[in-house]
Amino acid sequence: MIERPNWFTFRRFAAVTTALTLSLITLGVYTSATGSGLACQAQWPLCSDQLIPALTINPDFIEWFHRVVAMITGFFILGTAGWAWQRGDRRTTRAAAGAVVLLPLQISIGAITVTINGLVPWGYSVPTHAAHLVTALTIFTLLSLTTIYAYRDHHTRPPRARSRRALSVTLVALLISGLFSRGVPLLQYSVGAQAWYYAVSLVAVVGLLATVYWLADVDRRGRAIAGGALGIVIGTMLIGRDLIAYTPTVQLLNFGLYLAAVGLVVAGLWRLFGTDRTPTTPFGAEHSE
Repeated sequence: MIERPNWFTFRRFAAVTTALTLSLITLGVYTSATGSGLACQAQWPLCSDQLIPALTINPDFIEWFHRVVAMITGFFILGTAGWAWQRGDRRTTRAAAGAVVLLPLQISIGAITVTINGLVPWGYSVPTHAAHLVTALTIFTLLSLTTIYAYRDHHTRPPRARSRRALSVTLVALLISGLFSRGVPLLQYSVGAQAWYYAVSLVAVVGLLATVYWLADVDRRGRAIAGGALGIVIGTMLIGRDLIAYTPTVQLLNFGLYLAAVGLVVAGLWRLFGTDRTPTTPFGAEHSE
């Protein structure tokens, strides 16, 4: 029996799986934005009568590559759930198992979108794309929680210090995502911009999830602030995929929600840094002698 290397731990494996899922969602956004989901002549597992299409940047290759990454990620998700179950930790097992339960649904929606959409009137439509994204975000959230739970016994910093770092990363991610956001009129919402927006926004989602978890028993108000920002970020991600008709009014709403998310993260950081400055001794104790 081959002995597992010391560096090959469950928490690292879960983190890699989460990162793969982030990459897959980003690639899925890129595939959809380029219209490559309708490539490969609606064939699977073949792509335009080929097992491997021409290795150039064309719609067939983009769709095929997305399928390959999805397959690899699926095996990693299964491996994460199996390892979590073997470890016997209920919290990580439930989160990882939830991702596995949703996996067949995600595969089915993907199949309806790119291979059998001609058999279903709503196959290649906004509601189907929205369902595909919502399921993907749910799987990503569950895997992120699996990773966060797996790391909970390996922290040396107190929860507030960890949360400050997580919110700092979140703030940077949100500021970068604003450059590519559909709601912020800075850059054209091009194919590349869409992919970058979702990649960076998912980093913000992980930071906010970690903050909500770490502050659960430490700072309920700070947790509520992070939770509110998390809900807004996910909402803007859904709006950006034409979940509703994207009118100038919706763009204004999107911009307002983006500012609200940034404001909440800043408020959370202000609160966490302010907490450390609060005296731990009763007022006037230093004059009691």
